[in-house]
Amino acid sequence: MKLQTLFALLTLLGATNALNSDQRKAHHNHAKRQGTSSESSSHSTASPTGTPPGQVPPPVANTPPAGIQTLTSGKPPSPTMPVTATYAPGATPPISGAPVLPTPFVFQMSEWPAQDKIPDVNSPEVQNWMRELEGFDIPDIPPTADGSCAGDPAAAADAANRGWWTCGGHTRDTDITACPDKLTWGVSFDDGPSPYTQTLLNYLTEADIKATFFVVGSRVIERPQVLLEQYMTGHEISVHTWSHKHLTSLTTEEVVAELGWTRKAIRDVLGVTPTTMRPPFGDIDDRVPAIALAMGMVPIIWTRTPNAGQFDTDDWMVAGGMVTGEQSYNTFETILSNATILDTGFIVLQHDLYEITVDLATGFTLPLAQNYNPRLTLEPIGQCMKIPTSNLYFESNTNATFPYPNTSNGGYDIDGDGVIERISGNSALSHTPLLSVLSLLSAIVMGAILF
Repeated sequence: MKLQTLFALLTLLGATNALNSDQRKAHHNHAKRQGTSSESSSHSTASPTGTPPGQVPPPVANTPPAGIQTLTSGKPPSPTMPVTATYAPGATPPISGAPVLPTPFVFQMSEWPAQDKIPDVNSPEVQNWMRELEGFDIPDIPPTADGSCAGDPAAAADAANRGWWTCGGHTRDTDITACPDKLTWGVSFDDGPSPYTQTLLNYLTEADIKATFFVVGSRVIERPQVLLEQYMTGHEISVHTWSHKHLTSLTTEEVVAELGWTRKAIRDVLGVTPTTMRPPFGDIDDRVPAIALAMGMVPIIWTRTPNAGQFDTDDWMVAGGMVTGEQSYNTFETILSNATILDTGFIVLQHDLYEITVDLATGFTLPLAQNYNPRLTLEPIGQCMKIPTSNLYFESNTNATFPYPNTSNGGYDIDGDGVIERISGNSALSHTPLLSVLSLLSAIVMGAILF
């Protein structure tokens, strides 16, 4: 079973060299959380500093932008910004068909797993979520040692068969890896909500830019008001796991727990459940998306090509003291230059976890993209993929083919209470026969049907 029949929406961008696992481990050792309690931020390895064969060289560097030299590890922290708005229960979200906001979220420690730790797989919730995998062909791929190539040479040697993105950049046509339209940037940020997310939100509001936020469940229950503002001001919300671990290194039950608790946290705060997810570190293989799709979540990574490397800003490396702010900015300049030679658009890895990463985005990378020549279109990933915003959440979704329809149990159990819920605006989501779904997908590929 290779989930190659579903959502052939993108031309695969191909494979590149394996990730540098030493840098990966260095990040764990040195990139400390600033004002939050989780361990690490999502990242891949640094983008190539040279110009690979076939790549258009970046433009000659100009004078570094004023202030970029101050963005280094150890920079004194600045005051955090308060939320700019509060939203009453019953308020109507800016999404067609979405339910009104639920009662305000109140954190009760006894109701949630420990933050930043893999949740207990023996809990009733996880056991109930495991039922959603029934009837799906989950590949029997053993977990990797630690999600890195160097940490598991045997798995790395078999990366192509595993479909392992970390080692070799392998993707499947179920994975969203780039926007389809040339010069379109699918703007996204990982690992929040953090104490610095509000600063980013204020900038995005003023600049009239929308983004996709891949949120960590452990952070959602810390800062529900920030998540509310993200959602209510028109940004897209997606699942980024509970504790931010390498998913290929986890058992199937642990992956289910990571995804299940995060989508539950999001719905408890917002009243809606995302239909997309991003694996931390981009660490995904054929088993992980099979689990995610069975639970109704389509994987989103970021752009990676044989000639242009990874579209990773390396902002997390600035927070970890491994590169300077100026070096990260230069990496982003190269990313934009490489984007001009792609036939598609692109998705870039950035973070709203650290003050430095937010400062890089608001002070340097976003302004550069806004004023870039040739002109770029900045959109959240769902929008750039031409997916109606309502279809990014189960409760407002009216499309029977997005995400992968769960026909085995007739729906999903978001609360983990053992009760299957009708959570789609279109009952066909739970009952459309698979052959009919595949026919619709074929029509999508042929251009006859668009989201």
